[in-house]
Amino acid sequence: MYQPKSNATINSFTHPVGTTIDRFIIQRQNEFPHASGELSQLLRDLVLASKIISREINRAGLSGIEGITEEENVQGEKQRMLDVIADVRFARALGNGRQVCAILSEERAGIIDTGHVDAKYVNALDPLDGSTNIDTNIAVGTIFSIYRRVSQVGHTFSTSDFLQKGIDQVAAGYILYGSSTMLVYTTGHGVNGFTYEPSLGEYFLSHPNIKQPETGTCYSVNEKYIDSFPQKVKNYLKLCKANNMDTRYVGSLVCDFHRNLLKGGVYIYPQNQKHMQGKLRLLYECNALAFLSEQANGLATDGNKRILETQAEWHHQLVPFYAGSKQMVLSLLNI
Repeated sequence: MYQPKSNATINSFTHPVGTTIDRFIIQRQNEFPHASGELSQLLRDLVLASKIISREINRAGLSGIEGITEEENVQGEKQRMLDVIADVRFARALGNGRQVCAILSEERAGIIDTGHVDAKYVNALDPLDGSTNIDTNIAVGTIFSIYRRVSQVGHTFSTSDFLQKGIDQVAAGYILYGSSTMLVYTTGHGVNGFTYEPSLGEYFLSHPNIKQPETGTCYSVNEKYIDSFPQKVKNYLKLCKANNMDTRYVGSLVCDFHRNLLKGGVYIYPQNQKHMQGKLRLLYECNALAFLSEQANGLATDGNKRILETQAEWHHQLVPFYAGSKQMVLSLLNI
């Protein structure tokens, strides 16, 4: 490799810029089951859509797309304009990429048929998690989960392609749109994080081989419904307060999960009087984050069993969700 003669000015402008996500995906392609390039392309399609959404979020206050629409998603939540925009952008990028035969989105009641019957994969995603925080400039995110289809290639997709256990995911991750845009993903061989450099239009590897600390000093929970939480959760929260632990909760799942992943902590969203089955979606929120958590040496559970072992019965299924540092999750379960 060519190296210029030593010169402080030249050296300051010729430092390596790092590993791009495209190069990283290609280098790690041999880790993918049945690798032949399709999954690599699928990940690149998600990367492209995330760049567009990052741009739209950064200029949302100036372009007038912060408000709500008159529509609701399948869970009865008011859709914000950016929810719909993100949903369209990701669906279009995945459709144009031709590597998925179907898409499951939080923003649509039904499954999107891409028409690509020869595609080997399906994708489930929450296009814009935490979108109610957009108006106040709090970080939001995208969560995605990729499965190898179980229906016959060459035929129309089946609902069973999505009703797989989390352990069957071939890849999962999230994009965090905050002070910087980060993409964090796993293919079952560790967790790696990439930071977006907008002037170059590239993601660069910034957080290789992420490992969640065994324990932490903060817990993330919405205590509004604490009176109707399961007793073991109430007991655990009392223990947290007695140990002078910090509460960190902003209402964007990706944001809260990301902080705990890097710093150590536990995310808690139990069932309560309003959400008797829990509030978070198994297939396109919990499974993806549970896969990441376990790959980073953490744990994820519904309070009784491992999230990744949960058999989905409906493609918009809700579950309680506890995820984070291993020792903290075990303490909650065993209290």
